[in-house]
Amino acid sequence: MARSHLTLAALATSAVPGADIVATRALTSGSAGRFDSAVVTLRGGDEYVVRVPTDSDAEAEQSRDLVALNALTSGMRSRLPFHIPSVQGQAPVGETRAVVYDYIPGHPGSLDDIGGEQSASGSIGRAIAAIHSLPTSVVSDAGLTAHTAAQVAATSRKLADRAAATGKVPKELLTRWSIALEDSALWQFQPTVVNGALAPESFLLASDTVTGVLGWQSLRVGDPALDLYWLNSASSAESADRVYAGYEHALSKPADRQLRKRARLYAELEIARWLLHGIDTRDQSVVSDAEAMLGGLSATVQNDLLNPLSTDTGQIMAVEDVEAMLDRTPLPGVAAGATGATEHANRISED
Repeated sequence: MARSHLTLAALATSAVPGADIVATRALTSGSAGRFDSAVVTLRGGDEYVVRVPTDSDAEAEQSRDLVALNALTSGMRSRLPFHIPSVQGQAPVGETRAVVYDYIPGHPGSLDDIGGEQSASGSIGRAIAAIHSLPTSVVSDAGLTAHTAAQVAATSRKLADRAAATGKVPKELLTRWSIALEDSALWQFQPTVVNGALAPESFLLASDTVTGVLGWQSLRVGDPALDLYWLNSASSAESADRVYAGYEHALSKPADRQLRKRARLYAELEIARWLLHGIDTRDQSVVSDAEAMLGGLSATVQNDLLNPLSTDTGQIMAVEDVEAMLDRTPLPGVAAGATGATEHANRISED
C-alpha cells in the first residue's frame, strides 16, 4: 500500500533536521508506482521532494542515482543550462530509505512537447548537448562506467545475437542490423558523457524551456546516440529535426555524422530488448507485444529505403554475403541457455 503524504512528510522531517513542513501534495513523476513520493512545503516557502522506493529494483536505481548526483559537483552543475536534483537528506524506512531532494519547478515532458517553433525542442537539444559537453573526468573520478566505441558496438552485437537466437525476429531486420553492426564507419565516434536513461519525461519543462533533468542512474561515458534514440518515437521527422538542430548548434564541435543512424539502430534494438525481457520473465503477453512491434518495424523499414542504417547508402549485399552473415547468427536452439544466463530488461547503455 502506498505511503500517505503525511507519512512522507514525517520522513522528510526526519531526513532534514529542522525542516518546518507546513504543507504536502502529490507528485506526478511518471515512475509508474515504483516510488512513493510527495512534495512538501517549508514555512519559508522552499519545497522538497521526498521519494521512497517500493521494490528492490527501484531501490537499486535510486542508489545509482545518488552516486551520479554526488559525482555532479557544483562546478559541473554550473556548466549545465538546467537544474539537477540536490540531495537534502536521507532517513531509513524499514529495509530501504527515504531520500529528500530540492524541488525543481516544471512538468515532466512528453512527445507532445516536441514539435513546432514554439515547442521545447530546441531547449531539449541544447540540454542534451550540454550533458555531452561535460568533461569525462566527471565519470572517471567517480569510478563510474566508461565504454569505448568498440565496447558499445560489441554490446549491441550481443543484444542482436540474443534476439536472433529466439527465432522470433524477422529475417529482414536481422539482415538490416547485421549490416549496421558490421559497418566499421558507423562506430567511429568519440565517446562522451551521457545520461544514459533519457526519455521525454526526463525533462522538466516550463513553457518552452528545460528547467531540470531527472534520472541520472545510468550516468557514464558512452555513445552520445544513446541519449537521442528516443526521438525515433517522435510524431514526425520534423519534430526530431528541431531537437537535433538545437543539439548540433549548442555543441562546441561538429556533430557526429553517423549519430542519427546509431540512434535509430538503438531504437530498433530496444524492441529486441523488450522481446528478450518477455522471454527471460516468461511473460507471453510481452513476447507477443514485441513480436507484433518487430513485425510492424520490418514492414516499415522495407518500405523506407531512404533511411538505411549503414553508412554506405549505395551498398547492396550479395545473396551469398547475406547468407554467410546469417550463418554466423546463433540458432534458435541455443537461445534457452544464453537467455537464462543474462540479466533482463537492462537499457542498451547498461554493462
